[in-house]
Amino acid sequence: MIFIIKVTTNKEEKAVDMIADRAEKKGLNTYAVLRPHGLRGYVLLEAEDRESAEESVFNLPYVKGIIGKTIGYEEIKNMVEPSVATVSIKEGDIVEILAEPFKKEKAKVLRIDKQKEEVVVILLGAVVPLPVTIKLDNVRVIRREEGEDGEEKENAR
Repeated sequence: MIFIIKVTTNKEEKAVDMIADRAEKKGLNTYAVLRPHGLRGYVLLEAEDRESAEESVFNLPYVKGIIGKTIGYEEIKNMVEPSVATVSIKEGDIVEILAEPFKKEKAKVLRIDKQKEEVVVILLGAVVPLPVTIKLDNVRVIRREEGEDGEEKENAR
């Protein structure tokens, strides 16, 4: 059974740690606690029954309570399973940064970390080339070096 736990916003990580510690120390039938990316103010708890779930979260700081009904895996599947296959950015691409503090700056992609969903870029307008790590959803490809020309440009340096 999967339960939705209401917690203090921006304290989800601490709540997950405390719930996991309590479940482990007391040997409760709680199987997993997680904080899905992009879901603020809530964590998910998988437990054998409602009693185990309630005992795992009872009277903990940052925990406000259990939301009424249980949910099925299908309802949270898109939040839990990684969507790495959708990454279309390649090394050498020229991207536009969509988030502050480098909003609207152009940069060249150095590395892509699909597991962390991050990209390392070098700002094109910078005097000193400095690598910057940015979340994948904060960049947009605007130009791509393709084929042999791209390889020759890379080898020429």
